[in-house]
Amino acid sequence: MNISSGTNKAIKKYNKNYLFEHYKNLLLQMNIIGESDVFKSVMSKAIKISQCDAPVMIDGETGTGKEIVARAIHYIGDRLSQPFIAVNCGALPDNLMENELFGHDVGAYTDAKKSQQGIVGQAEGGTLFLDEIEVLTPKAQITLLRFLQDYKYRPLGSTRQYTSNVRIITASNISLEKLVEEGEFRQDLYYRINIMNITLPPLRNRGKDVCLLAEYFVDKFRQQYNEHEKYLSAESLNYIRRNSWPGNVRELENFLHREFLFSEDDSIECRPTMTDQERRKKTFDRRNDVLLGKKMTEAKQTLIEEFERQYISSMLIETKGNVTEAARKSGKERRTFTRLIEKYGIDTLSYRE
Repeated sequence: MNISSGTNKAIKKYNKNYLFEHYKNLLLQMNIIGESDVFKSVMSKAIKISQCDAPVMIDGETGTGKEIVARAIHYIGDRLSQPFIAVNCGALPDNLMENELFGHDVGAYTDAKKSQQGIVGQAEGGTLFLDEIEVLTPKAQITLLRFLQDYKYRPLGSTRQYTSNVRIITASNISLEKLVEEGEFRQDLYYRINIMNITLPPLRNRGKDVCLLAEYFVDKFRQQYNEHEKYLSAESLNYIRRNSWPGNVRELENFLHREFLFSEDDSIECRPTMTDQERRKKTFDRRNDVLLGKKMTEAKQTLIEEFERQYISSMLIETKGNVTEAARKSGKERRTFTRLIEKYGIDTLSYRE
């Protein structure tokens, strides 16, 4: 399914509500669930981006669904009938980077007894999704940059040069801009892959979406295990909504999977176990990798902002989205509290019942 010419006119206006509602059923088929304003805005941007061929950079915390969004961009666009190839850059050996990307001909090296197509060739006409691009070594970055300059490549041992018709979508769990500033990532490559950009919101900023996702996952497990009577109790939904879910959607799904299987009654009672509490106290939260390389003052400010974001969300949950009441409970003036809501892009409507 792709956008019709009539819809293209609407896209130019970039009406996020129209775009989202028009493609809502298709997004559901791709297991993309959400109703919050911030979610609608991101997915509407993804739909708009799907109609061009420019490289896309998707960033966001681990577990926010970067590959799912990349697939949505591919399957909503004109390349939907062509391959979507997903590759984790951490699985690309530095010494075999060119071979993995471009393939080789017979006799290219000692063990090359037959020709082999690289991932660029496999994705021909479609989309090549490069996940965790931040882990590429300097040598690998140069190889990718050279290809992106004109999309021409030559398999190892071949005398023939090919021109690729492939769309590049990349993703990162951390700020590439900061890595560029620190000299860990090539600036010219960053500009090549970051023509279009999407930042996925963490689950804690998506309001009631967490409950929608929870119900979706439980229904999925009902079908999978043929236990159709199981349901989430009101207390479980309340716990799920209050939890910050540092591992985002992936953590939520794994947590519910475990609780579903361990539940001996129809009512699934989700409560934090001692193991969960100890794990969060004793293990390093991957979100805190943003503190690495920062001076103490800068790192402290990052943690303060994280606390403010979570505290505001908890107040809005408690007051069901009533900003005036949330400000009163927090001991802040309403104007100050509202400024913080705007600062962190929190959707207050999603907290209302």
